[in-house]
Amino acid sequence: MSTTSAYIMAAAAEESVLQQTATTIDGWFAGIADGFAAIIFATVPLGGFDAPIVVLWSILAAIGFSIYFGFVQLRTPHVSLEVVRGKWTSEKDPGEVSHFQALTSAVSATVGLGNIAGVAAAVSMGGPGATFWMIVAGLFGMCTKFVECTLGVKYRYIDENGVVHGGPFQYLKVAYHKLGRIPVAIITGLFAIAIMLFGVVGGGMFQANQAFGQLRAATGGDEGVLGSDLAALIFGIIFAILVGVVVIGGIKSIGSVTAKLVPAMAIIYVGACLIVIAVNFANIGDAFSAIITGAFSPEGVAGGMLGVIIIGVQRAAFSNEAGIGSAPIAHSAVKTRRPISEGFVAALEPFIDTVVICTMTALVIIFAWTPEYQEALDAGSAENPVALTSAAFDSFLPGFNIILTVAVLLFAYSTLITWSYYGIQAWRHLFGTTKVGDAIFRGIALLLVVIGCLVSTNNIFSFADSALFMCIFINVIGLVILAPKVKEEMKQYLSDRKAGRLLEDPEPLPHELAERR
Repeated sequence: MSTTSAYIMAAAAEESVLQQTATTIDGWFAGIADGFAAIIFATVPLGGFDAPIVVLWSILAAIGFSIYFGFVQLRTPHVSLEVVRGKWTSEKDPGEVSHFQALTSAVSATVGLGNIAGVAAAVSMGGPGATFWMIVAGLFGMCTKFVECTLGVKYRYIDENGVVHGGPFQYLKVAYHKLGRIPVAIITGLFAIAIMLFGVVGGGMFQANQAFGQLRAATGGDEGVLGSDLAALIFGIIFAILVGVVVIGGIKSIGSVTAKLVPAMAIIYVGACLIVIAVNFANIGDAFSAIITGAFSPEGVAGGMLGVIIIGVQRAAFSNEAGIGSAPIAHSAVKTRRPISEGFVAALEPFIDTVVICTMTALVIIFAWTPEYQEALDAGSAENPVALTSAAFDSFLPGFNIILTVAVLLFAYSTLITWSYYGIQAWRHLFGTTKVGDAIFRGIALLLVVIGCLVSTNNIFSFADSALFMCIFINVIGLVILAPKVKEEMKQYLSDRKAGRLLEDPEPLPHELAERR
């Protein structure tokens, strides 16, 4: 036997072993994901459709917040933009990052592959009508994020090293304190576990999985140079190393990196969307007609209209993360004396993420909706949804899949580094802050980035959705309890803004005086 033949046979044997290992890992992960989903997505019969309770809860809560706060997310976009520009910020304000950096850090975790692959998955499962309900969920979700990020700053504390500790791990203690110390510890512990799981799966494994999926599709698919499991393993290792280099620096490092990455990837992706939309300007009316018609008269969707609403809300939540409690972690590090100011900033996120970018993606897909494209949807939507969006772009901009691959890698990378920060905050809540503990978490998170390139997208979606809505269920109850305090702060802030007193130290609110006494 020649040396070349022996080498080929050895390589084939190694690939076979790796393929079997990947299949085993995927099967093991599928069992865990299915069991987790069965618990979290318990259903109630509603109009002949089994509707998940946690999804209904997230919808009703977002609508309730919008009504309670007088649709503040629609009334005050000018206030949000003023704060982002730093108009009402003083250098003496406590915190670690600017309003703009806090926004880009949080946006980097929400504007990601959920906008590309998530939209493709939503449209393939629920038709164009899912887009309408994603938009509606985004508009209502703006108010949910307004509430949670205000509370994230309000109940933060800054330790002796100047490091900010805030977000749901602080305000949920206040919200649930009437239940007693032990129930509070259990509830916040469960929340920390859920957000940590979503961080390493939805924020880590999914991003790596779809980044490699797009790179593989752009280089010839399964028959190309990256068509093997070995290539997936090598990509995962390289990607994990690049993520690890940044996350060791903490939120200041993340804020610095994402402040540069987010605008760059937004320009690339949104610019391409605008080109496709401009080319198809004459078809915009038909596209929106399909979206609206499909929203209220969907065809081939289990559960009819309610089914497509559920799909739209789930994919919107995965994309913009309103109500999860993740964004308040990044926003709590902002430099401000006025917690409500960061609520106004945070309200922009679901609008940017879902109302603008997700809608653009959906329009590109709908414009490309031909019988041939439908075949692609039917054949591969579950396993590589990002490639479906790529195919839609490529039908109008031949060769764009290469540019989109770069944008996808940027989306995935920025999301990964931010969710690594979120995840480690949850880890620290559970196990304390130690160098050894932090190293263990980072090691686990980076290992799962590698594994994410080897398992199926459908299983990752299932597990990530379960962790995500577990977070929402626990977090939103806390938001409801503390909403009156946010409303008091909102009224005072808008009053002080009108009187030109925003750069002064705020007057204590009635409940704050009571707490001090």
